[in-house]
Amino acid sequence: MASVNESLVGAGEIDGAVMNGEVAYITIEDGKRLKAEVIDVKPGGTIYLQVFEDTSWVKVSDTVEFTGMPLTAKLGPGILGSVTDGLQNPLYELGKIEPFLERGLEVASLDEKVKWHFTPCVKKGDHVTGGSVMGFVPEKIFEHKIFVPFSMPGTYTVVHIADKGDYTVADEIATIRDPGGKTIPLKMAFEWPVKTPMPFHERSVPTKPMPTGIRILDSLFPIAFGGTACNPGPFGAGKTVLQHSLAKYSEADVVIVAACGERAGEAVEVFKDFPKLEDPRTGKSLMDRTYIVGNTSSMPVAAREASVYIATTVGEYYRKQGLNVLMLADSTSRWAQALRETSGRKEEIPGPEAFPMYISTLISAFYDRAGVEILPDGKSGSLSIIGTVSPAGGNFDEPVTQATLLSTGAFWGLSRALSDARKYPAIDRLDSNSSYPSLLSEEEVLSLKALLREGKSIASNIILMGEKGITDETYIQFQKSELVDAVFLQQNSFHEVDGVTDPDRLRMMFDMVWKIVESPVNIHGKDDIRSHFNFLRQAFIDWNTIRPDEEGFEKQEHTILNLIKQGIHAQENV
Repeated sequence: MASVNESLVGAGEIDGAVMNGEVAYITIEDGKRLKAEVIDVKPGGTIYLQVFEDTSWVKVSDTVEFTGMPLTAKLGPGILGSVTDGLQNPLYELGKIEPFLERGLEVASLDEKVKWHFTPCVKKGDHVTGGSVMGFVPEKIFEHKIFVPFSMPGTYTVVHIADKGDYTVADEIATIRDPGGKTIPLKMAFEWPVKTPMPFHERSVPTKPMPTGIRILDSLFPIAFGGTACNPGPFGAGKTVLQHSLAKYSEADVVIVAACGERAGEAVEVFKDFPKLEDPRTGKSLMDRTYIVGNTSSMPVAAREASVYIATTVGEYYRKQGLNVLMLADSTSRWAQALRETSGRKEEIPGPEAFPMYISTLISAFYDRAGVEILPDGKSGSLSIIGTVSPAGGNFDEPVTQATLLSTGAFWGLSRALSDARKYPAIDRLDSNSSYPSLLSEEEVLSLKALLREGKSIASNIILMGEKGITDETYIQFQKSELVDAVFLQQNSFHEVDGVTDPDRLRMMFDMVWKIVESPVNIHGKDDIRSHFNFLRQAFIDWNTIRPDEEGFEKQEHTILNLIKQGIHAQENV
């Protein structure tokens, strides 16, 4: 080696190295091999590598071995339910070897001892191409298709296919022959270069709303199956809690959590909680349809970039399975910071705030891997990507946030003021937006936003002039806006009922809250108006915590309706 600068290593003049992707190993004094990736080739042949592990005590005399292969993800049955590091090494298996993760440790990405019950769906003599389904195995709650590797071009003939039975991912389950007569053995699993997007068979526009269970999203700022969303906000505003709720309650088939630089303590909560959580759709463990990439802030910086691409590649693979996949990247800011550190060590010309000049291109390419795919059998799969952004000081004008805004279809901006007021989700009601269709009608969404804008305007006047400076009619409109915010847009994430709202309950709640908005209130005097809406607010909040099939649901509903009638006929009773 020629130089060592933190995670950036110069490997001297070496012929044949491939820029942007080739994996290399650095053998250090104790015999351990540190995984690295070629990221630059300078004039004169000097090769620069980013090392995915701690480079302490690495010497220029250490040797470098180039593999000729790009960084890949191992794809096959056994991914769901697992927790891996940023290089797809299973963390629990690494922990069995060494409780404190040592450098140079590598474990098979997929357990090669587990047997899967394989059922073939092709026979000898059939013609197949890259992406053809050879058979299937049961994986957790899904039927996992076994593919001919997507990277294989042309048409092949099946020479041999395994009988129905139990096999490991290391066993040969088929042999195919190319037109030239060369035979190729196939296994259940194959590898795919993580920085190469999987080609779509047929790409479709995301138009179908994905219910998330979070009312403010499903009504005002929805995301579609195959869509993208940006979730920026200052530290402590609730980004991670929001992502955990999305993972638990959204109607995605598969959830991928990419903890790409998030604080270790928050990631540990996911590792502990998810196996204990019951999937509301199946009654089994939530981990049965979850894959977690744990590359936290306490792990090597260079592996953050790899962790994002590993997670995305797995998401694309399960999209090919015909499933709806939701990928949660937390946080893309720390991924971008890792890119900034590497760029600085490469002595590249810095862009705004020292981020690489090409940061917007990388972010755009990342989100472009989301989408809806129409598969050869006519069915569809989707990959939705939601990335959190942690701008310093909550400054949404910084480069990563701006590049993400230009690349995503929904913007869920978190507000420090709402967070400090203990409002959840603390998504800004007026500055956030979405280009995807809502579970409500377009007219209803516009009416709801208009009410919120009017309420904010009145609130500003109250601050300037006090309640005495506005009319009773205006104050009633302000109270209606505040009630909608309190009982419909806010949720109690810790309550088993109010924490998640399905589409039917959302429609029921909106109809009720809009009945309140459209009903006249014949009450005079600020104190009486405030008292009336306080009773309504509490009655509605109590209703939010009762299941529709529980005793007391209809009674509480009638309580709200009676309060509405009291407001309408209040003047008649005076």
